[in-house]
Amino acid sequence: MSEQQRSAMASFWHDLPREGKLLISVVVFEFIGTGLVLPFWVVYLHEVRGFGLDTVGVLLAVLPLAGMISSLAAGPAIDRLGPRAIQVLTLVLAISGQCVMAFAATLPLAVLGMTLTGASFGLGWPSWQSLVASVVPSAIRQRYFGLNFTLLNLGIGIGGVVGGIVVDVERTWTFQLMYLGDALSYALPLVVLLVPLRHVGGPVPSTHEEGTPSVGYLGVLRRPAMPLMVALSFVLAFVGYGQLNSGMPAFARSISEVSTRGLGWAFAANTVVIVLIQLVVLQRIEGRRRTRVVMVMAVVWGVAWLLLGLSGLVPGTAGATLLVAACASVFALGETLFQPTMPAMTNDLAPDDLRGRYNAITAGSFQLGSIVAPVVAGLFIDRNLGAGFIATLLLGLVVLVLMVRRLESQITPEVNGIRSADVEPAPKVPVPGVPEPASSAATATASPH
Repeated sequence: MSEQQRSAMASFWHDLPREGKLLISVVVFEFIGTGLVLPFWVVYLHEVRGFGLDTVGVLLAVLPLAGMISSLAAGPAIDRLGPRAIQVLTLVLAISGQCVMAFAATLPLAVLGMTLTGASFGLGWPSWQSLVASVVPSAIRQRYFGLNFTLLNLGIGIGGVVGGIVVDVERTWTFQLMYLGDALSYALPLVVLLVPLRHVGGPVPSTHEEGTPSVGYLGVLRRPAMPLMVALSFVLAFVGYGQLNSGMPAFARSISEVSTRGLGWAFAANTVVIVLIQLVVLQRIEGRRRTRVVMVMAVVWGVAWLLLGLSGLVPGTAGATLLVAACASVFALGETLFQPTMPAMTNDLAPDDLRGRYNAITAGSFQLGSIVAPVVAGLFIDRNLGAGFIATLLLGLVVLVLMVRRLESQITPEVNGIRSADVEPAPKVPVPGVPEPASSAATATASPH
């Protein structure tokens, strides 16, 4: 880490309130548990518990479906009860879901475990973002989201390595141990919320006059920039994370004929790149328009999908494996641009008393994109239409760029990451014969971008 990066991190840590430090201090521990089970859902359900692959596909679809439903229920609950209370519920559901999954020998138990886990995902995103926004000042929120993403991936990476060493398909108890370990990983964040942070994240008094109806999701959608933000969340999931988790592995296995080990290395490369470069990227994007950063992200993801497409031209070779790993690595660069910017933009746009609804409606749209993405990927790849699949993703990225350009005209410079202190006043050109006012240096203001 360079001297400039160390200085920036020291400044960030100094400015971060105690509550923010407590929140971020448990991230690695929590996501080590996630990493223990994340790579092994299909292996556990199919090879250990004996469910058919078609049944496993339906079970995996339960996760985003339950997440989408619970995320929409989360919005009003967050605004009425406060994000901390909903985050506590999230952790309780996550613990319950993973404990059920550890003993999911029957289909009803598996459905229950997946439903509880998916519901925790749906509640967790909007409640956590709202909780962060309630304790972390807007000026350093973008850096917080970026650092959190780095620690999250570090935890997942550590957990993935441990899980890969421990699990054995011939020993069911090894998988049970991983799921119970994941449940245990949520205990420390739960204690932090219930004890040292019990005073934060309460409900925010409504700014609406007494007797007037509260603002629902339709009211949120009528607010400036929110229709585009919701649509963007869907497109980002459809051309981004939804395909990384489903389309990319399916393409790599069916069209590029990459081994499971090679696919594992590709996901490992993705995690390593994020951990190594996120802090560097944060330095580079600080003070820049967030919409422009997202546009760059779209270009980077376009390169990633082109690399995936090229891997299909050399199936079953070391070159195909390297190209898939390159795809995952380049995609990771795009993730480091996305993760600090979009959550910060949403929470800077949201008023305090509607923050839960703003985060929930964008989270629900993202979950919907995650449901649609594997369906579309399956239709293309099952018919051996790899080129059509890649072309669809590239077209989606073009649409994304056009939407972001439109969004830029609908949000304020502050929401877009440009603070008044970041904008330098235009230099004054002296006019001959006209004296310079003595107070001009003190009263000069910057015009907004």
